[in-house]
Amino acid sequence: MNHIRLYFKKLHDYSGNILYVNMIGMLLISMLEGVGIILLIPMINISGVVTLDSAAFFGIPGVQFLKNIPGVAALLLILGIYVLIVISHTLLMRSFTIRNVKILHGFAQRIRRETYEALLKSNWDFFVKKRRSDLLNVLTVEVPRAVGGINFFLQLLSSSLFTLIQIGIAFWLSAKMTALVLLCGAVLTLFSRTFIKRAQLLGQRTTEIGQSYLAGVSDDLNGIKDVKSNTLEESRLKWFHYITQQMLQEQIEYVRLRMGSEVLYKITSSLLIASFVFLFIHFFNTQQAELLLIVLIFSRLWPRFTGMQNNLQQLSSTLPALKILSDLQDECRIARETENEKDLVLVEPIKLQHGLECRNVYFRYLSDSNSYALQNINLHIPANRMTAIVGRSGAGKSTLVDIIMGMLQPESGQVLIDGNPLTSKNLLALRKSISYVPQDPFLFNGTIRENLLMMVPNATEEEMWNALKFAASDFVHKLPQGLDTLIGDRGVRLSGGERQRLVLARAILRNPSILVLDEATSALDTENESKIQDALERLRGKMTIIVIAHRLTTIRHADQVVVLDQGEIVQSGGFLQLANEKKGLFSNLLGNQVKVVSTP
Repeated sequence: MNHIRLYFKKLHDYSGNILYVNMIGMLLISMLEGVGIILLIPMINISGVVTLDSAAFFGIPGVQFLKNIPGVAALLLILGIYVLIVISHTLLMRSFTIRNVKILHGFAQRIRRETYEALLKSNWDFFVKKRRSDLLNVLTVEVPRAVGGINFFLQLLSSSLFTLIQIGIAFWLSAKMTALVLLCGAVLTLFSRTFIKRAQLLGQRTTEIGQSYLAGVSDDLNGIKDVKSNTLEESRLKWFHYITQQMLQEQIEYVRLRMGSEVLYKITSSLLIASFVFLFIHFFNTQQAELLLIVLIFSRLWPRFTGMQNNLQQLSSTLPALKILSDLQDECRIARETENEKDLVLVEPIKLQHGLECRNVYFRYLSDSNSYALQNINLHIPANRMTAIVGRSGAGKSTLVDIIMGMLQPESGQVLIDGNPLTSKNLLALRKSISYVPQDPFLFNGTIRENLLMMVPNATEEEMWNALKFAASDFVHKLPQGLDTLIGDRGVRLSGGERQRLVLARAILRNPSILVLDEATSALDTENESKIQDALERLRGKMTIIVIAHRLTTIRHADQVVVLDQGEIVQSGGFLQLANEKKGLFSNLLGNQVKVVSTP
């Protein structure tokens, strides 16, 4: 219930007093419905079908004048009032229902936006530890379920208020009968606890199955080339059949639960009303008019109890979604990368003057592990120079670059920018000064122009072509629609080399102070690698270039080469200097690559 209170407070913050106006309006609707029921008493009396004690009705202020009106005229007047009340009830119900929908859908939009913003502002370490499909599941499935839960809570609240008003009217008509119905409702509530607990367990299972389904489908679609090239279609279809069968069983189980509770309530309802009629006729000598009151009170009150039980079940099934959403937002709050609320657009990028420095940096991914990914890192990266970081796989190259870019925070030590410590206050300014080119190039599903404008929204045609000239203008000119060519999901319509070159051009368009290439040429053919090397040569001296290199021959012109091994810097210097250190790791790595290249 803590999560319900939390999100109800958020709903209050979003809607303000409108929420309570709507709730008061729903109370008014309930009162109109109650007045409509009360009007049944004089209508029945005047009709002559049975005689009810209507003294209480005519004792209500404002209706005494009906006593002096002839029967037919009084009946017509009462019927007119009844119709007017029903019309008012209907119109008010329509108005408040539409307003409720607007509030809930607007609230859902705010929660979704709030969650997405919290995700985007979380640090890189948060994403390293999270499965992407689980985050997608929260945004696409759990947010609507959570908002649905709040809606069920509001319905339960409204039903409770409706029921209180109906109970008041029922007590006015017959206190004894109403007390018996309330006693039966209380007993039924005890029995319904089993249904509520099962609904909550089913809600948890819905979440787990949904996560597994989305994770598997995401993996299959992301790795569709591997699936098809390795003929894994049948195994993946078997998995899909299994998970969808689980989803089907879970839905059937929930329907069984809901229908089981409805069956219980309906059977109980019929048994109770039959028992009441029998008892009141044979033991209390109840007259026809009083029996009609029994049926009237029971038929109005009992559906309220069953409706509240149904709302409780539905609310219970959404509690896991509320918990997951709340927990995720709490985790994002803890993992928030910066407390600087300043608009990113207003942040000025850093123009590196002297360089970047790592001073006594230590880092490990698991705080309780004895193994450090980086240790005793002392490194100076001069401004407007090219620094290459090399080493065996798993040496800590990418981790070091992530530390330099502020993606990861060192456990101890610090990163300095022109002598100033990197903190949450200047982190965004550093990020705006960096362009990053990963080993696996990522492009959005759209045109080349759209991909470039995502990096620099106000870039001119000339600026885009100038950036493309560094790495990609030759093949873009040859495309049918040039800049307006659709490149498909993740740029699938381009070759691997073309994607990498286009990502480099997009990075250059930003005119960064720092350009970072994370093994950006490791999967390229000789021709594309040569073109990227030429682009880097033209950029030398204009920006600080940091290159993680797998192919050591590509960093021949680097101003500084840093060699990592098991998380430590073991060598540092110029390319030729390190190559001539025959006992050094760099010379060994370079020699192994030369042997591989020269082997027939």
